[in-house]
Amino acid sequence: MEAFKWSSLNRLQLGRYAEYLVMMEFTRLACSVFSSEVDDRGIDFVIRTQRRQYYEIQVKSSRDMNYVFLPKSKVQMAENFLVALVLFLRDQENPDLYLIPMTAWSQDSRLFANREYPGKTSDPEYGLNLSARNLKLLEPFRFSEQVEKLLHQL
Repeated sequence: MEAFKWSSLNRLQLGRYAEYLVMMEFTRLACSVFSSEVDDRGIDFVIRTQRRQYYEIQVKSSRDMNYVFLPKSKVQMAENFLVALVLFLRDQENPDLYLIPMTAWSQDSRLFANREYPGKTSDPEYGLNLSARNLKLLEPFRFSEQVEKLLHQL
């Protein structure tokens, strides 16, 4: 098996790898990480910063430029609810990490979707329209930049 051939992992393996990767990044930054045994509430883990602030984290991963969604019933529109997005593109050695506050979905945009589906069988959801065109819109949410703000806010 080739190293970093992300396409060789199935969807569940890729998702688990992404969760562990994000947990290790927070651990590396001296955050306490508390993982949940069951992901039935849309929370993969909780972190506590050195300033004793708590954040709920939901991790999403993708190896393609596609649509990624979060059921509205599983997330909270709150300052302390964050979505960690891990993109495994073109079998690059290191995936791209992003950290997005849930409040980014408060307004529809080309990148952030807020879908209701009235009268349909689909449940309401928040989504990310991932595409080459929209990749630039993700730049402000790079993990390194967002975590810097997060760890140093008062």
